[in-house]
Amino acid sequence: MTPEPTAPPAPAEPTAEPTLTSVPLADLPSLVGTTFGPSSWRTITQDEVDRFADLTGDRNPIHLDPVHAAGTPFGGTIVHGYLTLALVVPLMAQVVEVTGVTTGVNYGLDRLRFPAPVRVGSRIRVTSRLSDVTEVAGGYQAVFENSFEAEGLAKPAAVAVMIVRYYA
Repeated sequence: MTPEPTAPPAPAEPTAEPTLTSVPLADLPSLVGTTFGPSSWRTITQDEVDRFADLTGDRNPIHLDPVHAAGTPFGGTIVHGYLTLALVVPLMAQVVEVTGVTTGVNYGLDRLRFPAPVRVGSRIRVTSRLSDVTEVAGGYQAVFENSFEAEGLAKPAAVAVMIVRYYA
């Protein structure tokens, strides 16, 4: 992970509400190549980071101790990468929903990287590109290329190729 400049995030500019695209399950294959989003901005607070650390047991001081973190290349506490990743579901739900589904499940990830740290107090949002759809017994498997933008950073905060299975 390459450190980014440690300046606080720039003041937020007003943004439009995200556009939600509803896709009937049967139409999913026809949308390969479509980009959904970006989602709305989501601020990640120190309280959320602390609670994530309590839940997972990941108590690295870079996430929890502002005095320690101030002396690192990041200049302050940073969000756990996996907390950023965990927000993919609610953020994607703002921009794409597949209808006519009885069950949708996270099938896994093909690729996950955290190119830039997210400073606590920063805002993130996600853009998702549907890159592949294949038929599976009872439904479809969809591959989404997700890119997390952190406000004020040139690099993505995270990139994740996520596989979701949708069953009729």
